[in-house]
Amino acid sequence: MWRRSFTSTTSALKEKKWDALVIGGGHNGLTAAAYLARAGLSVAVLERRHVIGGAAVTEELIPGFKFSRCSYLQSLLRPSLIKELELARHGLKLLKRNPSSFTPCLDGRYLLLGPDKQLNHSEISKFSERDADAFVREFVDLLLSPASKTDVLKATLATDAVIGTMSSVHTPGSGYVLLHHVMGETDGNPGIWSYVEGGMGSVSMAISSAAREAGAHIVTRAEVSQLMINDSGRVNGVQLADGAQDLVPGNILPDDFILSIKHSDYSSGTTKINLAVDKLPQFQCCKLSHPDPGPQHVGTIHIGSESMEEIHSACQEAVNGLPSRRPIIEMTIPSVLDKTISPPGNHVINLFIQYTPYKPSDGSWMDPAYRDSFANRCFSLIDEYAPGFSSSIIGYDMLTPPDLEREIGLTGGNIFHGAMGLDSLFLMRPVKGWSNYRTPLQGLYMCGSGTHPGGGVMGAPGRNAAGIVLQDLKKSLN
Repeated sequence: MWRRSFTSTTSALKEKKWDALVIGGGHNGLTAAAYLARAGLSVAVLERRHVIGGAAVTEELIPGFKFSRCSYLQSLLRPSLIKELELARHGLKLLKRNPSSFTPCLDGRYLLLGPDKQLNHSEISKFSERDADAFVREFVDLLLSPASKTDVLKATLATDAVIGTMSSVHTPGSGYVLLHHVMGETDGNPGIWSYVEGGMGSVSMAISSAAREAGAHIVTRAEVSQLMINDSGRVNGVQLADGAQDLVPGNILPDDFILSIKHSDYSSGTTKINLAVDKLPQFQCCKLSHPDPGPQHVGTIHIGSESMEEIHSACQEAVNGLPSRRPIIEMTIPSVLDKTISPPGNHVINLFIQYTPYKPSDGSWMDPAYRDSFANRCFSLIDEYAPGFSSSIIGYDMLTPPDLEREIGLTGGNIFHGAMGLDSLFLMRPVKGWSNYRTPLQGLYMCGSGTHPGGGVMGAPGRNAAGIVLQDLKKSLN
């Protein structure tokens, strides 16, 4: 189980003066800690939960089944970070997926996609020769077009253009979110997404191991309630939580900065369901009777994504306050490749579901019956493609947008720590004038996914922020 704390009490924190305190033990915070410690600073990481990793976490919520509770795939983790921190030596093992995508259709057809260009052309040709020939598009087309206007994407690829957002496939600029998801790599193979052996928590554990080896001190169950600010207006410590407080005391930050942050888009239409099952789903379109894993089980399985209009309608329902009647579901089954996360013969299944409003107009996510009703709606939809799926469920864990906010700390339930629209990227992330990881408060830096280059298990914000801290420290000493 991934529940061990690195330090059971906070007493060790108070015994010395630290050069740097990292608030939050997500993968970016751990990355920043590792680089700062490697530069010779004394560093302590303070994590509110009982387990490190933030959204890149593995939790055994049902005995024998280890869930990647939030993030569930790897591709964006920067190669420079993997190499510099020697993450393979610290236990990181990536499991490449091939094929990478499977879309079953109710009419008995299906679409498999992966790194094999010949396979892709052959598979897409079953639906459209024109789309098969147009599978490779220009970068600018991808960046600026609504996903629905880019021939190559169609409904299957369009899910990556709206994932984690409340955007429709017709929203201008939605193609950038797709680009954000296809620009990654695994072991030098561009565009390849992988599972992580042991679940996504293994990414955070490997980074934390590198940080601890460099001398960083990591403490769980250490919630920070407020920053301590000296007379010169510089952060010089933290107070641990006794109750709910604002992190930065009032009247410290400039009004325009506060206003910009408050007007940032943290909307989310995402719900994550993690399941333990006693058998693999048998997709009707594959016309197979044996229970063994096949290529259809290896990659991301797109449920309810047969047309652009289906995705658009599902989004519009959520915009109007209702969870989608026929949700868009991305199913992954990491236990097909990773034998360490489930008992023999059983499997772990991740469902990444859209669209679910933060505050539904027809009920409340606090109502157990309402929650169960939506979960069963999702399971019933999968039954249409894989009859008997619902009966295979041993148990499940569901995180709606408010759950993601409360449990993991994702404001609004937004998996990117803020929208990834073109007005929230590069020099505009998190807000205009503060894209360099510094804040108006001296000594306080930002290193999470709300900063450039954005969301996903990337590590770049943590690595970049640590570089800025060290650069400022060097200047102050000269």
